[in-house]
Amino acid sequence: MRWKGRRRSTNVNDARGQAGGFGFPGGGRRRLPVGGGRRGGGMGIGTLIIIGVVMLFLGINPLKLLSGGLGGNLGGGFSPQMQAPQRQQAPRTTEYSTDEQTQFVETILGSTEQVWTTIFANYGKQYPKPKLNLFGGQVRSACGLASSASGPFYCPGDNQIYIDLSFYKELEQRFGAGGDFAQAYVLAHEVGHHVQNIIGVLPQFNKMRRSMGKAQFNKQSVKVELQADCFAGVWGHYVNREGWLEAGDLEEALVAANQIGDDAIQKRTQGYVVPESFNHGTSEQRRYWFRRGFESGRIESCDTFRAEKL
Repeated sequence: MRWKGRRRSTNVNDARGQAGGFGFPGGGRRRLPVGGGRRGGGMGIGTLIIIGVVMLFLGINPLKLLSGGLGGNLGGGFSPQMQAPQRQQAPRTTEYSTDEQTQFVETILGSTEQVWTTIFANYGKQYPKPKLNLFGGQVRSACGLASSASGPFYCPGDNQIYIDLSFYKELEQRFGAGGDFAQAYVLAHEVGHHVQNIIGVLPQFNKMRRSMGKAQFNKQSVKVELQADCFAGVWGHYVNREGWLEAGDLEEALVAANQIGDDAIQKRTQGYVVPESFNHGTSEQRRYWFRRGFESGRIESCDTFRAEKL
């Protein structure tokens, strides 16, 4: 990737070396799968989105589409409007990092800010930028305590992304998915969850998910993860158009998507697959939806909730 010398985000907080991390209680989180440990819950108890983002932008009432689709009583009213931009923490005032890996994530986050600000503006909406927190070992967010073993995650409770940069070494060595665009895809995927959160459907569905069984929860979780992959692809479309990508970069992201599919991870960690436990999507699905967003550059292409065979 041709990322050096480009705009870098100031919304990055480096908390590495700070014991205890961030002090917020409760919540749920969306994370990338890393294999091992408990796979049934996969994403923890993170909230889910259940309809296409485009309908929200266009002001269509999602409850009319959901009645009978998921079962149970939705209850209460819901106005399909964008949430007001969240109050962001003040950008750090210290100088930019001189560490190249930190500079890289600052630059990638900066590019997502530009892309999503433009996309939201096209719909007459504002894009509230998320904060990215770098940590080592463990961290406490509004979604609770997490360790580096959990992998990168997005916390809807505080609208922030968390990553231990050692994950990138694991991505290359353990998953065989190296390269800077593979690393950028990981971050862009978590930003995709932020986009899903600020649309406004997540709080409503957080109430609804209590009536879901495990199988239904997993099925919907796959759809939200694949949409985040597609959103990451949309971001990739724009940076490619701006001349960021070099030969082989797209393949790096597709290899990463392939290697972190539920089926690939289960085969690697336990030797067999259990499709009903999938909660992120298969390797084929993750490659497909990232490429779909990448080739179209349109969020309208990312409605995984209406897609067949999901």
